[in-house]
Amino acid sequence: MRGYLKDDVLMRDFILKSLVGAGVVKIEIERSSSGAVATIFAAKPGLIIGRGGAQIEELKRKLKSKFKTLTTLTINIQEIDKPSLHGAVVAEGIKLDLEKRIPFRTSIKQSLERISKAGALGAKITVSGRLNGAEIARDETVSFGSIPLQNLRADIDYSFGEAQTIYGKIGIKVWVYRGEIFEKDRK
Repeated sequence: MRGYLKDDVLMRDFILKSLVGAGVVKIEIERSSSGAVATIFAAKPGLIIGRGGAQIEELKRKLKSKFKTLTTLTINIQEIDKPSLHGAVVAEGIKLDLEKRIPFRTSIKQSLERISKAGALGAKITVSGRLNGAEIARDETVSFGSIPLQNLRADIDYSFGEAQTIYGKIGIKVWVYRGEIFEKDRK
């Protein structure tokens, strides 16, 4: 149904804004006649669940009050393995570092080191904006390994994030190359 699409997009945005710092990679929403099932894939499921499940119940209550069409809502949480291989987790980490006023080069280099230790074949991180509070915006790119962007078989996880600093927004783009996908591996 057309109305569900808009609700799902708004629900994803609301969940992402509510769970900053939990390393949410993706949110899958399945609709049925009786309600909806939201599956949240996150690096830190403990932050989402909270002590004794209090946080997840609070999130469920807020979602039901905001979206009146939800009669029943079930929230499942899946922990992802090797969070450093997911661009969304890396971009969120850099975003939080930049908002804490950690120098951007330090944050980028630490993130690249974590990505390489996790087993990625290559990675590229670009930050752009008023870096270090400069008058003129610029962009800096740091990479290691190979990032075959022209190859359709390449398993590249791309993510984009924005850090809100006192000087303005800084854009963060992350590409993580995890190897090649072959047709036989998909089956």
